[in-house]
Amino acid sequence: MIRIFDIALKDLLQLRRDFKTFMFLIIMPIVFTFLFGFAFGAFSHTASDPRLPVGYLDQDGSRISGDLRGILDASDVIRLDENSTRSPADLDKLVADDKLAAAIIVPNGYGKAMLEDKTARLIVIASTGTAAWTTVQAELLALVSRLDGAVRTATLLDQIDSQRMPFAYGLKQSLAAWDDPPIKVVELTSPSVEQSSGDGGVLSHFGPGMMLQFAIAGLLTAAQVIVSERKSRTFQRLLTTATHRVQIVLGHYLAILIMILAQFLLLMIFGQFVLRINYLRLPNATLLVAVCAAVCIAALGLLIGILARSEEQAAVFSIIFMFVFAGLGGAWVPLEVTGATFQAIGHITPIAWAMDGFENITARGLGFHSILLPAAALVGYAVLFFALAMWRLSTSEEKQ
Repeated sequence: MIRIFDIALKDLLQLRRDFKTFMFLIIMPIVFTFLFGFAFGAFSHTASDPRLPVGYLDQDGSRISGDLRGILDASDVIRLDENSTRSPADLDKLVADDKLAAAIIVPNGYGKAMLEDKTARLIVIASTGTAAWTTVQAELLALVSRLDGAVRTATLLDQIDSQRMPFAYGLKQSLAAWDDPPIKVVELTSPSVEQSSGDGGVLSHFGPGMMLQFAIAGLLTAAQVIVSERKSRTFQRLLTTATHRVQIVLGHYLAILIMILAQFLLLMIFGQFVLRINYLRLPNATLLVAVCAAVCIAALGLLIGILARSEEQAAVFSIIFMFVFAGLGGAWVPLEVTGATFQAIGHITPIAWAMDGFENITARGLGFHSILLPAAALVGYAVLFFALAMWRLSTSEEKQ
C-alpha cells in the first residue's frame, strides 16, 4: 500500500510542476459554462411570455367585440398582438412568415349578429395542420363559446325581467362567473424543481457538462506522465524491485483520481456559490456521482496512458475521447431534446450517465435513488477501462 501512495505522490509532484495546465482545466470549464449560459439565456432576466402570438383586428367596434377582446387577452394560451395600422393583408403575411401563430379578424356586424341570435362568424387566418394552429383553434373555440353562452344567458334574463336583470348587467355577471369556474386545473411545481429553475435550470446542465468534458481533457497531462515513464524505462526499472505491476498501475491511477476529484471539488464549489447550481440539495448523492464519475474518468486516463506510445498519441487520444464522449453524452446539448435513437446512442458513453446523475439532483429534483443506476453504470465503465488497461499492459513489451 505504501508503494502505491509513493508512486501516486511522485506523479502528483510531476503534475504540480505543470500547475498552469491544472488552472487552465479549472478556468476553461467556468468560461465555457458562462458562454453556453449566455447563449441559452441563463443570465437574461427579462420575463418571457410563453403564449402563442395571435394577431387581432377589430372591424366591428361593438360592445360584444370588446368583450371578446377582453376574454382573448386574458387567455393563458394565446397572446393578442394588436396593431391598428395593420390590414388583413398584413396579418396574412405575418402568419405566412410564421411571425404569428394565427390572426383573428372581427368583421363588421359581428356583435349585432350575436345579439340577434344569428350566425356570427370570425375570420381566422392560420396555417392549418400545424401544432400551433391546433392549440390556437381549441382555445379560440372554447373562449368564443364562453362569450356566446354569456350573451344567450344575458338575453334570456333580460327577456324574463329586464328591470332587475338588464342585458348589460346579466352579460357582465355571466362573464365574471368564468373567473371562478366550478372545476379548475392548478399546476404545482415541486419545491426542489422551483429552486433549480431560472438561471440555475440552464446552468444545471452546462455546469456539470463542462466539468466532465474538461476532466477528460485533463487526462492529457496525466496520461503523458505514464507515457514518459514508460519511454524513460522507469516503469521497467520499477518492475525489477519488490514493486508489483498492479501496485504501479494503482499508483498512477490514484494520482489521476486525486487530480480529477480536486478539479471536481473546486468546480462544484464555484458552481454552488457563484452559479447557484444546487449541488448541495442532496450532498451525499452529489458526492457519490462525483466520485463514481472521477473513478470512471481516471480509469479512462489510465487506459489512454497505457495505449499511447508517445506524448503526441496521448494528446490525440484524450482530445478524441473528450469530443466524442462530450458530444454524444449530452454535455453540449441535453439529450432530452434529441430523439430516442440518439439518446440510446448517447448512453453508450459514460458522460451521459454522469450527466443523468448530476441533473437528477440539481435540475430534476429527484431523490437519492435516482442516482443509483447512473452511479452503477459509471462504476461498470471504470471496471471495463481498468480491465482493458491491465490487459493491454500485460500484452505489451513491458511484460518482458
